[in-house]
Amino acid sequence: MELHESGEMYLETILVLKNRFGYVRSIDIANELGVSKPSVSRAVALLKDNGYITFDPNGMILLTDSGKNVAEKIYERHNILSQFLAKLGVNETTAAHDACKIEHIISDETFDIIKKKLSELN
Repeated sequence: MELHESGEMYLETILVLKNRFGYVRSIDIANELGVSKPSVSRAVALLKDNGYITFDPNGMILLTDSGKNVAEKIYERHNILSQFLAKLGVNETTAAHDACKIEHIISDETFDIIKKKLSELN
């Protein structure tokens, strides 16, 4: 199944929350993304049905291997793009905001070149 931007955002958010708190609940996702609990419930159901997440016995959300792969890819893109834009002189808040949009549409080829250029700048 091809994920849309919103699905990628949910997976990335689950990864970030897991790293921050050690667990992830639907309410945490709703709070982090500023969306309603019903929106999270619908998204979580779709992600579960498509094999990107599962639940532990306590109802905490867990990424499957495929979910973790997608989440880590998007998270890496976000970080690299934010850093690259900041190196170009974009203020950090704007860089992070723009990176959040770009990370979902940029090609692998373009991302790899930006990543290489960023390492040369450091």
